Amino acid sequence: MKIKQSQILNREHKLLETDLGDIYLFNDFVITEFKQGVDISFDNFYSIGVEIGKHFWKKPFGFIANRPYSYSINLKDAEILNMAFPNLKAYAIVVYSDFSEKIFEVENVFFKFNRRAFKSLDKSISWVEETLKKDLNN
Repeated sequence: MKIKQSQILNREHKLLETDLGDIYLFNDFVITEFKQGVDISFDNFYSIGVEIGKHFWKKPFGFIANRPYSYSINLKDAEILNMAFPNLKAYAIVVYSDFSEKIFEVENVFFKFNRRAFKSLDKSISWVEETLKKDLNN
């Protein structure tokens, strides 16, 4: 499900429309919906990362990658991205195919975030919110 078809947009949010895709900044998490075929690297993600950093500052947050389209992530930049968001507590990916799920498994080798794959945007949001709630209680 594309974010524009979701009830989540009833919540207060800020939309960033970028060359890579749409970035939705909510109170406790960000949802990305990147365009078909883009290649995400540290360099082209940098300005988005700055906006995410400003929005959440030092506050714990979650990241949801809604992947209705196929795109790639430059895995050589994984270590930089791991260090860029020390307050990232939950990373969810919404997969729409078995292939996307397999890619997620490969990415897990490179990324150190608390990561999970879901087949539903709503379930990914629930998991991120629950994870953040647990983190605040610890």
